[in-house]
Amino acid sequence: MSSIDIRAIVDHYIDAYNRKNIDDMLMNVHPQIEFKNISAGVVNARTNGVTELRTLAQQSLSLFSERQQKIESFELQGSVAVATIAFRAVVAADLPNGLKKGQVLNFSGRSEFEFQDGAISKITDIS
Repeated sequence: MSSIDIRAIVDHYIDAYNRKNIDDMLMNVHPQIEFKNISAGVVNARTNGVTELRTLAQQSLSLFSERQQKIESFELQGSVAVATIAFRAVVAADLPNGLKKGQVLNFSGRSEFEFQDGAISKITDIS
């Protein structure tokens, strides 16, 4: 895959995430996709396979009334595409972790994408 192809697939994934279109988001992922979210050094979500990722994505839809990821920088590091992400979201309802409805979240993180057979095979979100 060319670097242009890789960037286009990542852009498509982020755009679909922002539009809350799960089917479109998963269009270019490998059936055995691995997903991991790491926050403050702790893994707080992990999925294996497209079915588990779809379930997590559907559950996440209700958490935020608004959400937006914006790629601030993008580079290939060997076989891994690394995107620095600015994330903004508005909490949809009071959550058990103490977040309150209407609270605005703004933070930066990094998403690492690995590829297999022309599709995203692994995503690691780090914040």
